[in-house]
Amino acid sequence: MRLTAWEEERLLVFGAAELARRHRAAGVLLNAPEAIAIICDDMLEAARVGRSYAEVEAAGLAAIGPEDVLDGVRELVDEVRLEVLLGDGTRLIVLVDPLGRGRPMAVDGPGAIVPASRPASSATADRERRRLVVRSESRRSIRVSSHHPFDRVNHRLVFDREAARGFRLDLPAGGIETWAPGEAREVGLIRYGGAGGDDPGGGGDVARDDSRDAAG
Repeated sequence: MRLTAWEEERLLVFGAAELARRHRAAGVLLNAPEAIAIICDDMLEAARVGRSYAEVEAAGLAAIGPEDVLDGVRELVDEVRLEVLLGDGTRLIVLVDPLGRGRPMAVDGPGAIVPASRPASSATADRERRRLVVRSESRRSIRVSSHHPFDRVNHRLVFDREAARGFRLDLPAGGIETWAPGEAREVGLIRYGGAGGDDPGGGGDVARDDSRDAAG
């Protein structure tokens, strides 16, 4: 039997929906993928038997009750988009807040914005900082990631390495500094935290070597 990509997707949705219905019948509250699978399956089935746009939409809204899902699923499933084949061609049906049924959103549910009770404090506020002038003698760009031990970076970067021992770039995790060929500029460094003191391998911050030459 040969199946088109659409037919394979339909069978996948059907299988997921049947598993979700089995869980619901056993009294298990549904997660987001299970709820979406049942909603989509009911809409596709309604379209298959020739229902109208409004009837297909109503089938999706009636497929799952708020009492059938885990806490937070309603907030996760804020919209369901599905293409169905109707008598006048393929139509996109969009269900907005299909599990809401007029209920207010949970104030602390997924995606909620909860203001902090006090200003956030930086975990690095008390660490020692220093600034160094760094010059590149490479013919290519050199990139250094935030948490790599700065005294161990590419040897084509020229600076006081002893002064950089135990320090990293004063950047958020994942940040990168780039030196163009021949470029010299001043950068901020911050001492590693955690057990291990000036040895990044002893604990605390995690180091990653990105201090290689890069084409550019």
